[in-house]
Amino acid sequence: MKIIDRHYIDGRFVPSHGTATLDLASPVTLAPLARVTLGDEVDARRAIGAARRAFASYSKTSVQERAGYLQAIHDAILARFDEHIAVRTEEYGGVAKHSRFSIAGAAKVFLNMKKTLEAMPFSKKLGEAEVVSVPVGVAALITPWNSAVFMVCNKLAPALAAGCTVVVKPSELSAQQTRLLVECIHAAGLPPGVVNIVNGTGEAVGNVLSMHPDVAKVSFTGSTAVGKTIMRNAAETMKRVTLELGGKSAHIVLDDADLAQAIPFALAVGFANNGQACIAGTRLLVPRSRLDEVTAALAEAVAQWKVGSPADADTQLGPLVNERQYERVQAYIRRGIEEGARLLVGGPGRPSHLPTGCFARPTVFVDVDNRMTIAREEIFGPVLAVIAYDTEEEAIAIANDSIYGLQGWISTTNAARGRAVAERIDAGMVMVNRGFDLLDEAGAPAGGFKQSGIGREFGEYGIREYLELKSVFVE
Repeated sequence: MKIIDRHYIDGRFVPSHGTATLDLASPVTLAPLARVTLGDEVDARRAIGAARRAFASYSKTSVQERAGYLQAIHDAILARFDEHIAVRTEEYGGVAKHSRFSIAGAAKVFLNMKKTLEAMPFSKKLGEAEVVSVPVGVAALITPWNSAVFMVCNKLAPALAAGCTVVVKPSELSAQQTRLLVECIHAAGLPPGVVNIVNGTGEAVGNVLSMHPDVAKVSFTGSTAVGKTIMRNAAETMKRVTLELGGKSAHIVLDDADLAQAIPFALAVGFANNGQACIAGTRLLVPRSRLDEVTAALAEAVAQWKVGSPADADTQLGPLVNERQYERVQAYIRRGIEEGARLLVGGPGRPSHLPTGCFARPTVFVDVDNRMTIAREEIFGPVLAVIAYDTEEEAIAIANDSIYGLQGWISTTNAARGRAVAERIDAGMVMVNRGFDLLDEAGAPAGGFKQSGIGREFGEYGIREYLELKSVFVE
């Protein structure tokens, strides 16, 4: 069993003041993998202090210096690419295709931010005023366990580009993945205190980060419930907040769609990352006139999905992250049955060929009403809810009938029609016949409407979340 008992504070791997531990198990075999020592309030305050001291000098660095650090982290991650894939497979159960996408994206975000930074103006003349952008201060980055390395990097890159120093609280469930990432950051040679990482729970570490007066900014990705707590905590000291929260994204299959393309696409965006993706298209809206055709195609397509060990190159669906998440998904599947949705494929329990491990059966419900629990709440597992509609207007209304507004998906053979529908979807990003193209070189912003969050990530929009505007008038 691997022992992870140190945090990264002020440029060093230091022993934890906190003494509580968490054992991590393989989601495939349930065998123990690692024991993580969890940080406490003292560890969090030490990390904040280090970041605060480093901010005085790092905030004054040039664009060229910061661009160099971004390049160095990118290079350090890619130098250990295969190790990142292996530990993600072991600890999280990520399948090969998504793991490569996630780790490559984690490295690429630093290059994208470098490119954006070098072209971005930090001052603008408005009349007699010079409006300058200055780093907001110490930023707390709180990240989840799904695509753990990518989530850290997606926040770290813009914060560093802006000139902020950071304290990262990653999910304690991804401690092995995070430790490898920290080693890469250390190898990149940033000044001590610029990046600090503390393992720990939200209650012990996250609350300190969201309330401490020396933290000026909090960026969080995770559940809407936790996001609301962070926002309340941050309000006491008027911290700037970026929240990327839950989703229950609709995928509208228009009546002109080619099902030979739309159905595989629906499963790919519905079951992505073993079903553990906040932007997954888990509500599949289909025209009632083609419902029989769609359900037959879904049943045939799901049967072709390989569920199994993430170490196998051809596995499409691996395990859920742990037993707790497995039981959570099972409860939702049972709830769907109890509320009257018809089970097309899948259902409770594990696949018959996988009697152990955190493997859920890929599940598709039909005859789903948008008021059912499985259509309202984020399940975070391979569960797809098929909802029939009669008109395009009704499809749009159903898609928007949600407390969430993170992502939208549309399948159509008419791109102009798809764009027109996309403009009416209440979501921060809408994909028309496109997959997970989130790492756009153009730096398109991503983020949520409604209870899916506040603020934006990626590109110049992401950097500006870590900047304040100052108007300077000179006689």
